[in-house]
Amino acid sequence: SSGIRMAAVLITLFAGGTAAFSAAVVAPAPRLTAAVPTRAVPFASVVHGRRPTVHALRRASTPSMMVPFVPVPILPAGLLPWPGLLPEALAVTTTLFTVFAASGQRMLTQAGLVNAWFLSVILWGTLGWQGFVTGVVYLFCGSAVTKLGMAKKESLGIAEARGGQRGPENVWGAAATAALCALGHAAAPQLYGAIPAVSALGLVRVRALLLIGYVASLATKLGDTFASEIGKAYGNTTYLATNFAKVRPGTEGAISVEGTMAGVAGSSILCAFGVSVGLIPFAAALPSIVAAWLANYVESLIGATAQGKEGWPWLTNELVNFINTTVGAAAAIAISMLTGVS
Repeated sequence: SSGIRMAAVLITLFAGGTAAFSAAVVAPAPRLTAAVPTRAVPFASVVHGRRPTVHALRRASTPSMMVPFVPVPILPAGLLPWPGLLPEALAVTTTLFTVFAASGQRMLTQAGLVNAWFLSVILWGTLGWQGFVTGVVYLFCGSAVTKLGMAKKESLGIAEARGGQRGPENVWGAAATAALCALGHAAAPQLYGAIPAVSALGLVRVRALLLIGYVASLATKLGDTFASEIGKAYGNTTYLATNFAKVRPGTEGAISVEGTMAGVAGSSILCAFGVSVGLIPFAAALPSIVAAWLANYVESLIGATAQGKEGWPWLTNELVNFINTTVGAAAAIAISMLTGVS
């Protein structure tokens, strides 16, 4: 069956990833020794035996020193400050996705499932199970709400394609910003000192803000899905976001009272979950919800003025989703900084 074939594909991917990881760990780690300013590189990899560790180097009296760099042999060199999560991510996500594929799931296409697996490895490998499960909450809630009022949406010709199944374009359109925030959170210790903005804000604060961005980006997309799907199914009157003229449900850039309220509810669900698993503090939930609402309104403005219009053929739905989630993450980070949340 297709589910069994999909499971075989994931097992093959897992075997290849595990072999690559094992080869990288067994191989001698390359070294690059150079005289660099201490202030510019406050974190450097130092080898104890065969295990690379990270040490803080803060010696203002020493203008420069010899620092042995040991790139972490996983993904791009030095991207992850610790190697322990990736093997766990490969093992657990492959097992879960194999079972999911064999179950005959209908949330994702076959290509979408493979891409979702790769995304899951990134999320678990950088943020642990908390980051992964938060992404799963988005997928399940978004898929569930897509099914609401399906008969009405299909009769009006405004239902999601493939019965709501997510393909690769949907996976990355919705979660590319989240993946970037997760990777940035993991890479921040290595970038500390190399990027002035990171050094000025402080490592702990930068990582906390990136977690807020991660949760807010998914909250933005879940809010968008709730607003769109519930608005199309149950919205009594829809208005264009630019001039509030009445338009038919499903029009690009249309908003409704019911959809807007549902969108806030969807964002609240994701933010509440992010708080519950410790990704963000409770004080960051409201800024993230507000940011999600603002981002979704920006998306409606883009839909009303540019998306699908002549002269904008490159502005696809997936690109708009990426812009939407990026605005949500950036707004949440900005509001959190302005209000002193982080």
